Amino acid sequence: MRAALLAGIALLAALGGASAQDAQNFPNQAVRIIVNLSPGSVADGLARTVADKLSKTWNQQVIVDNRPGLAGTAAVAKAAPDGYTLLVCSNGHTIAPAVNKNLPFEMRELTVVSKFASVPLVLVSPPDIAAKNVQEFVALVKSKPGTMNFSSAGIASAAYLAAEFFRQATKIDIQHIPYRGAPEAVSSVMRGDSHLYFFGVNLAAELRDAGKIRALAIATPKRNPAMADLPTVAESGYPGFAFDAWFGMLAPSGVPKPILDKISRDVAAAMASPDVYERLTKQGLEIETNTPDTFEAMIQNDVARYGKMLRDAGLAVN
Repeated sequence: MRAALLAGIALLAALGGASAQDAQNFPNQAVRIIVNLSPGSVADGLARTVADKLSKTWNQQVIVDNRPGLAGTAAVAKAAPDGYTLLVCSNGHTIAPAVNKNLPFEMRELTVVSKFASVPLVLVSPPDIAAKNVQEFVALVKSKPGTMNFSSAGIASAAYLAAEFFRQATKIDIQHIPYRGAPEAVSSVMRGDSHLYFFGVNLAAELRDAGKIRALAIATPKRNPAMADLPTVAESGYPGFAFDAWFGMLAPSGVPKPILDKISRDVAAAMASPDVYERLTKQGLEIETNTPDTFEAMIQNDVARYGKMLRDAGLAVN
């Protein structure tokens, strides 16, 4: 018995040593980062920023592969647990179990790597809409219930979640129109086909200055330096309203912890590099990285929080 126990301990030690050695050698081939949102989205831009830095750090090719929707997430969930296939997603990922009856993957098939940024979202409308602020917009929607709409990059996007929070907070009757991705969703607002969208502050500022959209408020608890003149939704008559649009990286479950920890550290270093940090913070983005354990706790909290919100609204199927 004692000999068997010692043999088991020796085996575990050997496996631990092998994992540590694997982490030291990781990666020794190309790494693929799948983005479950469309090209041109905030998630896509952040993934490409991280990929560029990691390719230099690792001296390996890091490929960004856009596969919008559940298919992209499932591709990572079913991939080999070796760290060579990763997922960049938004917090829209956390509502997948609540709004899909037959997910092509299980949440437990994915593990966390790191959160790496939060992107303040701006409530935008068409440039010629007959509303110059949030209160006027709410009054306009209430004057014609069920006839106006909000766009999103799909039900698994941060923009959808923010808009659903806004719909419930303001008690407006407004329809949801999902688009293939963020570029299509914001284009619909620019054309006047959609009347509301929550857009990343970095891109919203450019379009507002070009006169292509009207910015009504920002969803953060405080004003953002990139659009310092823009009030928050809370300041606009809805105290307590705030939404954190986070973006982070996941991996298939079963990736050895030393490899996960290495990826997490290297992602944090990439986001903290002076050129990336300065460029993104100037655009109003917030660089926020954390450990896998901290990120996992945050995701579980969001799964419960958003699931309840959707169930209360009668929108959840599970």
